Amino acid sequence: MQYQIRYKPAFATIFMSLQPGDSIIAEAGAMVGMEGKISMKTSFSGGFFSAFIKNLLGGESLFVNTFTNKTNQPLEVVLSQATIGDIVAVELQRGQELCFQPGAYIASSKPVKLGVGWAGFASWFAGEGLFKLKVTGPGLVFFGAYGGITQKQITQDFIVDNGHLVAYEPGIKMGVGLAGGLLGSLTSGEGFINKLRGNGVIYLQSRSIDGLVTFLSPKCR
Repeated sequence: MQYQIRYKPAFATIFMSLQPGDSIIAEAGAMVGMEGKISMKTSFSGGFFSAFIKNLLGGESLFVNTFTNKTNQPLEVVLSQATIGDIVAVELQRGQELCFQPGAYIASSKPVKLGVGWAGFASWFAGEGLFKLKVTGPGLVFFGAYGGITQKQITQDFIVDNGHLVAYEPGIKMGVGLAGGLLGSLTSGEGFINKLRGNGVIYLQSRSIDGLVTFLSPKCR
């Protein structure tokens, strides 16, 4: 399987060449275009129960599409995301896991397992849902965000504003707190923040869709 991520960072799009026998699993609605000989199959994301939980309580799509090249020649499929922003590809080792905030996952190679995990009440209070999408390697996974994406290794407490955390390793624990004191949090415009603790990798997005909505709402009246 070969791929290029073009039009980075604002309008990132995945151009993928599926070799004979290759398959790619993608979030429903991620396909931009594909060659007519590619076979597409729709199924529940991680099985019916996992898909139902992710859709009802995690804000994820109920279905995924599997694109397979059953011919004897390379075929192209083009994938993207609904939001304007960057896309990252990560090669997961066997047993390596990555958790995604709602809407971040785009696609993964066939060996990658899609599952659901308990995100906790802190995640729900932060507006990110009670459950999280969890992928397990080995294989390639693609995810995107609104704005640019930054990878950061944390080894101690780290604070992230709501709406800016894209993905994180499962060893990272999430809590919710005020940016400062009650009065300071209300007047600073920061309000509630995510308090991350642990040793692992996180991915941050440079823009927040909630922030964009807040900015545009008064102008649309």
